[in-house]
Amino acid sequence: MRALLDHDDPKGVFQQRVDVNEFAGGIPQVPAQVPSVRIGNRWVSILWLVALALLGLVIVIVIAQELRTFGWVQNFIERYPGTTATYAAPVETGFPAWLRWQHFFNIVFMMFIIRSGQQILADHPRLYLNSGCRPGSEWFRMSHPVPADRTDKNDPPSLWTSKDDAVSLPKQLGIPGLRHSIGLARWWHFSFDLLWLVNGAVFYVLLFSTDQWHRLVPQSWTVFPNALSTVVQYASLNFPANEGFAEYNGLQILAYFITVFIAAPLAFATGLLQAPAVAARFGTGRGPLNRQVARTVHFIVLIWMLVFIAAHVAMVFLTGAVGNLNHMTLGTDTQSPWALVIFGAAALFLTVLWLIATPVTLRYPRAVQHTGRFIVGWAKAGLERVHPKASYRAKDITPYHWANGRIPDTEHWRRLRATGWADYSLRIAGLVENSVDLSYSQILALPKHEQITQHYCIQGWSGVAEWAGVRMRDIIDIVRPLPTARWVVFYSFGNGPEPDTGRYYDCHRIEHMREPMALLAYEMNGDPLPDAHGAPLRLRNELELGFKQVKWIEAIEFVASFKDVGWGHGGYNEDHEYFGYRMPI
Repeated sequence: MRALLDHDDPKGVFQQRVDVNEFAGGIPQVPAQVPSVRIGNRWVSILWLVALALLGLVIVIVIAQELRTFGWVQNFIERYPGTTATYAAPVETGFPAWLRWQHFFNIVFMMFIIRSGQQILADHPRLYLNSGCRPGSEWFRMSHPVPADRTDKNDPPSLWTSKDDAVSLPKQLGIPGLRHSIGLARWWHFSFDLLWLVNGAVFYVLLFSTDQWHRLVPQSWTVFPNALSTVVQYASLNFPANEGFAEYNGLQILAYFITVFIAAPLAFATGLLQAPAVAARFGTGRGPLNRQVARTVHFIVLIWMLVFIAAHVAMVFLTGAVGNLNHMTLGTDTQSPWALVIFGAAALFLTVLWLIATPVTLRYPRAVQHTGRFIVGWAKAGLERVHPKASYRAKDITPYHWANGRIPDTEHWRRLRATGWADYSLRIAGLVENSVDLSYSQILALPKHEQITQHYCIQGWSGVAEWAGVRMRDIIDIVRPLPTARWVVFYSFGNGPEPDTGRYYDCHRIEHMREPMALLAYEMNGDPLPDAHGAPLRLRNELELGFKQVKWIEAIEFVASFKDVGWGHGGYNEDHEYFGYRMPI
């Protein structure tokens, strides 16, 4: 069967690089559009929203300056000056070294998380609140509308696929910027996510074991009038006294509290809610916790973080740059010029990291894949231990289901299709006691299982459908794998997108194939599988992302290891586009 994979990997980890002209099948680079949001039935560019926000800021400044001429406002500010010990005791220990270092690490980690996150969003540049991602129902987009004449699933040659929908980003905005480079972007994103989580966990422990928590946790309702007072003072451009070395003003403490104790946990939770393994276990494919709501909230958290970072940096320089930089770098309430030197060196270091991220990724993509697997592979392996059990109701089936992949164009597949699969034969071999060739009629004669489950594409879209077919564990009972069989390889009739690189394939753990919901599906929503969705057979492994659900299945092989299959990374996209073979999230 491996003869179907007529390609070798002649390049090692540090010799292989991304060829922009061939990557992802030579997909042309279509740049992202300026993001737009839907307000009612109209789409509005964020440039207009930014302009309106700036105009609103000017109006707020004028109003605030006028308000400060009123006696009652002056009395309010005098009563609630903004910074006071009434809502939090002053911190007597300044900014300790552990806090300053964690602050720096957080900047580094967030920089890569944000850049790679934007690249991931660019692979399906739309945000929805519904679980089915029907074109036209999005509220945010970075691309043109989906062509209405290319969404008919019965016309595969002109079907608008989710890969068609991907866009590219400037190389210094995303990582690495290329269209459909989500595989590489995810290694960056998840690796730095994990480092950020570890840094955050240590931060929480040290925060509450010292008096530093007083900076971030208000202990009285008086924080709210003090925050309002601070807003008026900032907006009037007559800033309150900067006493941040000992205590934050009301607005600062609320902003930090929201960022540290609300936004950061939300980022983690909404990231997990985008995992097929989580949905398959807890049934979050529909309702308020569905993947698209999670993507939306995840994006809103990103916007909050960007605004917070921009405001934080601006206020550092506007409220006494040298003193604030001494707080951040030396931990002292002084005016030492060394703080400027340290800050300059740190800024230079961050700039170099920013500039080299994309070139290094394109030059050493396999090293990025291997490094990412080393950092987060164990966490993904843990998620794969979940047992899928979630199913949905008929009314949850989504009216639209995106498609992807190249429909087979071989004469053999077309001939089999023309006969209604009467001449189709599924070859199952490898490390089994009983190699078999099952005809389509024999497959249909096996016990039929039906399930309504959600499909999670790596690009970000999702859809609920009813699948019917034969359970893989029934196939396993027929062929009786040998004890040495640990992986199951599914070979497609379809070729991969890159020219002359052989058939599409992917590998799955044999334990997953014994799950009751692991299915060789031949029906979708009560009808035979459409061509675009994998006729005659496709895999359903509810623990994994969509690219692993191999379509147009021609053969199945049981193996001890996938190291000698294809290029040895676990699948076609793992070989060519640097995906991971563990994809429960």
